[in-house]
Amino acid sequence: MTKKHSGGLKLQFLGATETVTGSKFLLYNASAKYMIDCGLFQGLKELRLRNWAPMPVPVVDINSVILTHAHIDHSGYFPVFVKQGFRGRAYASAPTVELCKILLPDSGFLQEEDAAFATKKGYSKHIPALPLYTYNDAMAALPFLSAVADNKAFDLGHGISMKLIPAGHILGARFVHITSKIPYQRTVLFSGDMGRYDAVISKGPTRIKEVDYIVMESTYGNKLHPEENIFDRFARIINNTASRNGKILIPSFAVGRTQEIIYIIKKLQEAKRIPMDIPVFLNTPMGINATAIYTKYAQAENFFRDGIDEDSFHLPNLRLVKTQDESKMLNNLDHPAIILSASGMMSGGRILHHLKAYGPDHNSTLVLVGFQAAGTRGRAILDGAKSIKIHGLPVPLNCQIESISSISAHGDYNDMMKWLSGFTKPPKKIFLVHGEPEQTNALAERIREQLKWEVVIPRYLDEFDLD
Repeated sequence: MTKKHSGGLKLQFLGATETVTGSKFLLYNASAKYMIDCGLFQGLKELRLRNWAPMPVPVVDINSVILTHAHIDHSGYFPVFVKQGFRGRAYASAPTVELCKILLPDSGFLQEEDAAFATKKGYSKHIPALPLYTYNDAMAALPFLSAVADNKAFDLGHGISMKLIPAGHILGARFVHITSKIPYQRTVLFSGDMGRYDAVISKGPTRIKEVDYIVMESTYGNKLHPEENIFDRFARIINNTASRNGKILIPSFAVGRTQEIIYIIKKLQEAKRIPMDIPVFLNTPMGINATAIYTKYAQAENFFRDGIDEDSFHLPNLRLVKTQDESKMLNNLDHPAIILSASGMMSGGRILHHLKAYGPDHNSTLVLVGFQAAGTRGRAILDGAKSIKIHGLPVPLNCQIESISSISAHGDYNDMMKWLSGFTKPPKKIFLVHGEPEQTNALAERIREQLKWEVVIPRYLDEFDLD
């Protein structure tokens, strides 16, 4: 439990330190506690075990939760909060609330599904294997979500207010700007995940001029996204694989990345650069629902680039796969196909069954299109693994492996430095989170050298006075 104090503002890091998962930041004063983001730990076992450990502060003591966006590493622990007795409100942008209403139940369902499969196959040490939370647990958490308008101060009580500011990244993603007036005014900005200036479908992050403290992601703190024509790259992969009668497997984050890929395929088809008769199977119920939400907000949300409309995520050959039986049928296709499925890092979900089916196939191609965290199957494959364990058994990887980082939803270090350079005065401190050590340290040095700011790299459970 956090220590008592005389009324100053304090910040404790309960996740996303020296890793890219489990974002949770506890901001509190003498009378109230607020959690910015409520993410699930993923990847390495030592991180995943934190999901099962008691929170350092009882959830019943937390007044409110504020979510930067809907990705599970930022929102996926919230059902545990409610399960453990949280009865406050969780605030976010309207699109984030809508996306959480599909992501959180899907997360619970996948955990139940994986636990049941582990029990059936006997590859879990625990019989029966138990999910962290269930579909019903997630559904029970949804009534605690509330939408907040952008760019307007919202009173959280106890001398603290917040403002949500568009951040790019994915639909609904926001910077969380906190103002504390007790015992004097201080401002804290939480970046969540920050978007790019040259993303495929979205605008760049909003410029902010002044703030006292920044808590900022560093996912690509030592990397630049390749300068390549993403349409050329996808056309080449699809055409080459189709010519071999292979399958194109794309493990993709259901929110954001999936919609970008659908848009890219649509543009390639319209330009007649890929065959129109190759079916595109969207095999993730969450991705199907997320695409509907993207379509709904295509012209109502100040997120999309000019030219994006409600037709941008529709394909004449897009087939929505909703049931397990339909999913199983995809493992015996005798013709070329594009299969978009979750999860993006292959930590679970239906993509694993497709990888078991087509990973050994020399004619097929696995396309990695997102960040692959340490400890995930995606990272192991990215690092050159020749086989991968799925459901307790090794699967040889004879398929072609393609990795595309040029469509990442995260800004690279040029994007981050461009955004930081827009501040008119240095913050008192900038805390770098949501990055693996190599990336975070590299960005810290760049900020110190170019901007001369004080940079702090917090560790798990570190606590700071913001006075």
